[in-house]
Amino acid sequence: MLHKKIKACALHVAPVYMDKVASLAKVVNLIAQSAAESIELVAFPEVFVPGFPYFTNCYAPNAAAVALYAAQSVVVPDDLTEVQAACAKNGIVVVLGVSERMRGGHTLFNSIVTIDSDGTILGVHRKVQPTWAEQLVWAQGSGYTLKTYEPKGAGYRIGGLACWEHTMNGARQALIDQGQHVHVGCWPALDILDGFEKVACTQIEALMKTHALTAQVFVLCPSSYVDSTCLEWMEKNLGPQDKVKPGGGWTAIIHPFCTFVAGPYMSDFDLLVVGEIDLSQLDLVKAYVDGAGHYKRPEVFKLDVDTTQRWKDEPDIVGPIPLNKP
Repeated sequence: MLHKKIKACALHVAPVYMDKVASLAKVVNLIAQSAAESIELVAFPEVFVPGFPYFTNCYAPNAAAVALYAAQSVVVPDDLTEVQAACAKNGIVVVLGVSERMRGGHTLFNSIVTIDSDGTILGVHRKVQPTWAEQLVWAQGSGYTLKTYEPKGAGYRIGGLACWEHTMNGARQALIDQGQHVHVGCWPALDILDGFEKVACTQIEALMKTHALTAQVFVLCPSSYVDSTCLEWMEKNLGPQDKVKPGGGWTAIIHPFCTFVAGPYMSDFDLLVVGEIDLSQLDLVKAYVDGAGHYKRPEVFKLDVDTTQRWKDEPDIVGPIPLNKP
């Protein structure tokens, strides 16, 4: 039983599209801004650095565009030193969505990096199954990175999944079985995609509330929106398009009983969606249903997660990776 309150923030923010250096600088600034508001836990949207590859939804497959995207993708831990230092300086736990490039290679992953308040990278989760056109960009992650983490002295376990990875019930249960208390569901704006305008936010809300209740966790749902840097980059480098519009996104913090702690917010400007997470409230929720305990029925249902190492660098990025101080 946990008797702890956390001031948490799900960010509704846009990156500086296809600019790793500028987007990482924005990450550092948002961490400092959060610290000024006494926030203890900050969650960033899916692949905030360098932004979601919307070009896969707008144009014919383009290897040159993917190569440009790879050049702006994040190498762990090399590119994150300043972000780690910002976490340590401000004493904030950060969950950051990035497009990750394998160190010394060219393979990309849709990844979620969890960084402790002392700057230690607790681990990296690689999205198990890229969705639809995402497969033109990202490789498949493995069960090796499907983990939860306990920040130092925090007393709670946190884990995350990206976007439609939440439709994979096995992935969600794998986190539940590890005693997850707080979940981060990282998303891009999807309601600005042609054909998804009327359904995307409903889908996101449904998936986030489903995990909140079935896992009995507090859910942080950070989301990006599409701004001019994204639209202008695509038009300049790939030509006119009409499949992606500006704005969008759905950002909220959700209670295990599916009420809103904060949000939901849908806007075309940066916003810190802040709320207090009272972990003691999990006691009542789990008296009704405990997906890792009395409501699991292990003699009826069995989950087999293959946590075998699949990629050569996985032991290097799962963590912990301490801050390399100069």
